[in-house]
Amino acid sequence: MFSKKNIILMIASMAIFVEALDIAIINLTIPSIQAQFKVGNDQVQWLQTLYVLLYGGFLIIGGKLSDVAGKKKIFMVGSVLFLLTSLGAGLSPSFEMLAVFRAIQGLAAALIMPSSLSIVIHNFTEEKERSKAIGIFSSFAAIGSGSGLSFGGIISTLWGWHWVFLINVPILFLVVIIAYFYLEADVPEKNKRAPDVISGLLLAATLLMISYAVHTMGEFQSHSALLLFLAVAILICIKVLYKRLTSLSEPLIDLSIFNSSSVVTANLVFILLGAFFTGFLFMVSLILQKDMNLSAAKSGLLLVPFSLLSAVVAKLGIPVLTKRLTVSQLGIAGMLCMLIGGVFLTSSVLFNHSLVLVLLSATFVTGLGMTLSYTALSVLSVQGIPRAHYGLGSSIGTTSYFLGAGIGLSILTLFMKSKDIAVSVNIVSLIVLSIYALIGLTLMIRHKTSAPLAIP
Repeated sequence: MFSKKNIILMIASMAIFVEALDIAIINLTIPSIQAQFKVGNDQVQWLQTLYVLLYGGFLIIGGKLSDVAGKKKIFMVGSVLFLLTSLGAGLSPSFEMLAVFRAIQGLAAALIMPSSLSIVIHNFTEEKERSKAIGIFSSFAAIGSGSGLSFGGIISTLWGWHWVFLINVPILFLVVIIAYFYLEADVPEKNKRAPDVISGLLLAATLLMISYAVHTMGEFQSHSALLLFLAVAILICIKVLYKRLTSLSEPLIDLSIFNSSSVVTANLVFILLGAFFTGFLFMVSLILQKDMNLSAAKSGLLLVPFSLLSAVVAKLGIPVLTKRLTVSQLGIAGMLCMLIGGVFLTSSVLFNHSLVLVLLSATFVTGLGMTLSYTALSVLSVQGIPRAHYGLGSSIGTTSYFLGAGIGLSILTLFMKSKDIAVSVNIVSLIVLSIYALIGLTLMIRHKTSAPLAIP
């Protein structure tokens, strides 16, 4: 029960649980943060945008650093950094400081994710044992992501929004202490080259500038010079990044994997899925608390059943569906659920903020659509590429998801025109949200494949 392997699996799983939890946990605390710091929707969205863009922007380089510098070292650095930024975020006296800590927290998550998975794979070498360990590890990530909304609402109501960050501190303190004593020392890899950090920085900078440019478009007349500067800077970064990726012997991203139409489709839909799901969580939080006047705790408790439904679908539904559907069919079903959920959420506002319609939207999005879509796209993102590139294909898919999450949320708040703290969502922003799902569904329908749904 408490063998060394199981203890190692426990600390890796707990670290990934905290990292996944923090993606969603902040949503139901948004009104409380707005009330304390007097910021509108257009500003508060940066707490989520910065986290996911830094996470996605540095995820690939985090994996390469884990290979070169050592998985224990990177895991320890990431965990300590996440602990310190959680403490800093919870004690932040200003919104600006909170945003800075939240951004660095995303960078820490990009170090934890690949290194913790590498630790699990390294310590469980027998095939069946490894599959079981990865399954347990993945379930902690899924539980953290699925329960974040509920935990965030309950914790912020009982103890205040600060504790959605501070609660990470004792958990990660134990993780760091146990990891220090139980993880084996890293063995230096002499043949491994240092990763292309410059390309990683260019990628992250490009994503942040695109998001900020979108955010600023609502005030084009007063910020035209800034937008022009950002446009030029973005083009320069993209050009330099492309040159590095095509000229270096060991680039950060091997662009040849995009020769597969499956990989291209998967990443495009991943972007739209990230944009939709992150926007959905953001808007549901505002609708439940600002429009329906529910407390964060009540909102969180209302959403608990849908997190449980997602776990049931993942555990019982996916194994059955994988035997009967192709990748495209499962992806179509998932994105269709997302679209239906978006329509229900829009209808809830049109029909006097109907709680029933909000809960129906959560059923299709959180309970069904996310699990179906993410499973299909994860498989699609590695189809038609060499086995040696499976890790890269999976990492790029995750990066695309977070790219969509960050930029998609900036687009939504652009349409919300929400500098007023009391303002919730509007119909235009809800329609834009549904358009994300509609485009994703269209791309999945166009992707014709009869390949069986099985991980290559």
